[in-house]
Amino acid sequence: MAPSLPIQIFWFALLGVLMAGYAILDGFDLGVGILHLFVRKDAERRVLTNSIGPLWDGNEVWLVVFGGAIFAAFPRAYAAAFSGFYTPFMMVLAALIFRGVSMEFRSKQEWPLWRTFWDVAFFAASTLATFLFGAVVGNCIHGLPLGADGDFIRSPDFRDLFGPYPAVVGLFAVATFAMHGSIYLYLKTDGELQKRIHGWIWMTFGIFLVMYIVSTIFTMTYNPRSIEKFRDYPWMWIVVALNVLAIANIPRAISVNKPFYAFLSSSATIAAFTFLFGMTLFPNMIVSTVDPADNLTVARAASSETTLWIMAGVALLGMPFVLTYTATIYWVFRGKVRVGKFSY
Repeated sequence: MAPSLPIQIFWFALLGVLMAGYAILDGFDLGVGILHLFVRKDAERRVLTNSIGPLWDGNEVWLVVFGGAIFAAFPRAYAAAFSGFYTPFMMVLAALIFRGVSMEFRSKQEWPLWRTFWDVAFFAASTLATFLFGAVVGNCIHGLPLGADGDFIRSPDFRDLFGPYPAVVGLFAVATFAMHGSIYLYLKTDGELQKRIHGWIWMTFGIFLVMYIVSTIFTMTYNPRSIEKFRDYPWMWIVVALNVLAIANIPRAISVNKPFYAFLSSSATIAAFTFLFGMTLFPNMIVSTVDPADNLTVARAASSETTLWIMAGVALLGMPFVLTYTATIYWVFRGKVRVGKFSY
């Protein structure tokens, strides 16, 4: 196996940053979609929709940048991933499209049946997209039938893509984003609705905690090699400890009425999960269940060194614009949600 070059590791790390940014930012608005049917009043559902209305499309910019980066920096991994995950990725694409359409179409008519249909569609699309993202992560950790040439020896079937372990990770992702979304909604609402959302936080946190324990047990059972990374890199236990502290701070911050700190802790938890996922994979991009020698590593999957250095220059020029855009949008639409004539 060829050793990874510093520029290849840089791009692997940058992909992790982009994935963490997307999971944190789009995570809470997917979480809002998952919780959308918890309220029954039309006015309250409009509040939930408008809490993410100005933000959701900007959050998905991070997913677009992530996709473009992996396509250019690791084309072999991109090709293998889209071959193996073609069905889940098409389902994700359909869910994200339908989710955006649901938000735009919901308030175009006042018919109760019309709005109910789009409410259910918004919930279903948000939940499905989140579950599929988690299932893909589970498959990346568990591995796929990859051959020596970087192609699949057979197309992954339903049992490969949605087996016990990927399904557990998918459900864990749903629980995590629901918790993240409930904390965000607490920040954006007030009055009676905010009081009820306070109860949602405790409920979703409890479900998240159960799924966290279950997914950890499944990971150690189905993928014991993930534990080996902690023997190779003992400092990873520091990240685990920080992750546990971040999780523990969520109920503490809510109980002392500091929801912003709870949101920061939830974001830090998601970032830590992303980091541990990347370290579990490294130095691989896709793990082969056929033969460890067939793993698609960072070195095997990367573009030429010249290409990566040119892309690094472009990234250093472009990333400040992405960060500035994100910061500006969040600053402009800060504060509590107010539903007006031109709201969703």
